Amino acid sequence: MHQQGHTQPSYEQCNKMKYYHVMVQTKDGRSFDGVITDVNHDKMTILVSEDVMVDEDGNAMDDQRQYGYGRRRARRFRRQVLPLAGLATLALFPYLASPYPYYYPYGYGYPYYY
Repeated sequence: MHQQGHTQPSYEQCNKMKYYHVMVQTKDGRSFDGVITDVNHDKMTILVSEDVMVDEDGNAMDDQRQYGYGRRRARRFRRQVLPLAGLATLALFPYLASPYPYYYPYGYGYPYYY
């Protein structure tokens, strides 16, 4: 299951990516994204993200009731401890850099204030 060109993540690599959003793949084939919060020489702690559907009060909902009405999507993070020996790959989560979306030709956001 070793991919050509990829090496197992080391303590130094995991420590460099601490507090960043990363993609992790384990040797048993699981893959997920999360934020590394702590790294020891034999294990790392990561906050794994999961999507949940919540109602108007913020309570988690199951998929069997109220389709469409009053549902919102939320993201929850759960703490998980992974052994460094069980990691297959580790990569930064890809974010695209985009320019600032607003351009104000005047000093303020409103052109009618001089």
